[in-house]
Amino acid sequence: MAIRLTNRLSGRGTILALICVGMFVVQLDVTVVNVALPSIGADFRSGTSALQWVVSGYSVAFAALLLAAGSAGDIYGHRRVVLTGFAVFGLASVGCALAPGLAFLVAARIAQGVGAAILLPGTIALITKAYPGSAEQSRALGIWAGTAALALPSGPVLGGALVDAFGWRSVFWINVPILVCAASATVVVAPESVREVDRRMDIAGSICAAVFLGGVVFFAIEAGATGSTMVLIAVGVLAVAALVAFVVVERGSAAPMLPLELIRSRAFVGANAVSLLMNFVGIGMIFVVGLYLQQVRELSPLRAGVALLPLFVPLAVLAPIAGKVTARMGSRPPAVVGLLTGVLGCLLLTRVGTGWSLLAVGTLLLGIGMGLLTAPIVAAAMRSAPPQYAGVASGVNNTARQAGGAFGVACLGLAGVSAAAAVCAALWLSAAVVVLLCVDR
Repeated sequence: MAIRLTNRLSGRGTILALICVGMFVVQLDVTVVNVALPSIGADFRSGTSALQWVVSGYSVAFAALLLAAGSAGDIYGHRRVVLTGFAVFGLASVGCALAPGLAFLVAARIAQGVGAAILLPGTIALITKAYPGSAEQSRALGIWAGTAALALPSGPVLGGALVDAFGWRSVFWINVPILVCAASATVVVAPESVREVDRRMDIAGSICAAVFLGGVVFFAIEAGATGSTMVLIAVGVLAVAALVAFVVVERGSAAPMLPLELIRSRAFVGANAVSLLMNFVGIGMIFVVGLYLQQVRELSPLRAGVALLPLFVPLAVLAPIAGKVTARMGSRPPAVVGLLTGVLGCLLLTRVGTGWSLLAVGTLLLGIGMGLLTAPIVAAAMRSAPPQYAGVASGVNNTARQAGGAFGVACLGLAGVSAAAAVCAALWLSAAVVVLLCVDR
């Protein structure tokens, strides 16, 4: 019996490690490409507007398919879907590395986004299956959140080192051996896939959701880049039409991809609303402060990255600790403390022009807030959904965070640090109220 228990614990630990590897690679590819863009532009003789889609194509495809991928995991089995995600992401990475031109590279990056969307909801769902207990699940999600946070500062550093040493194609080649090892180990260790719910894939709902979510993120990206007004209007109309169609399709479906019991859950809606605001503020302020350091303070990209370490380090370090606290006390206490700490940091950043000390302390407090908030709020979102809808719940939560980050960059990028920080303080204060009223302990 002791041997069997040890093997079970070891297997669960291996599953968590594989999930973290997959999450790290997916998150890394959001940022790692940025430092390679100048080299890609020089190689393909492309301008900035064309290069933007090397980054944006990934983000749009990623956001568009998260909800559908989560639903697919519930229907066909999460291990099967995760392995599919590994395969698509790995093959797309090879396509990126071998790209003969910019159009091919953008297409391969979109395929990477598809693979990431297939992979990510299943990884969180596998955590909930491997760690069914509330306390152990919170601890596991804390480790997962810390790994995801570690990818943010690692992207520019690792990407810069690879580009300098081996050229821009190496930032895509590095994914391949990691993904092959992770997929092989998943086959051996992860539980066999089973049909979680007795229903078919809601194709019409999936298409409407993909068009709506992709349109929303595309709109945010183009708005942040001051895109064409006509394009923005057209995409906005398309997104609204897709949302209306989604509601009509889901209301008439016998097996909707987004079950009504989730939408009616105050805890589920509240946790995902806070998740959206979390990334709106966190990702948005990272973008705004990064621009401030380079454009106003005139720091080099490397020095600006070092100046942001007070934000990144506590985010990576505290997420696993927050998971342990959540396991003991529930989601509400660490989430509220994290939000209020971030509010204080944002208030200090409203006076960032007065000196470096306020910048350092403000970003440190914001990083502490993000570190304390991520694990408990993701855990709250997952716990508020029935086990048979783990994939859908993960897809909704990931979509909320992805859309929140895109809108944060688009909206806050139009303002200076002080104005953006004031808005963010108000948003996180309101999020703390939502946690107190809606999120279960």
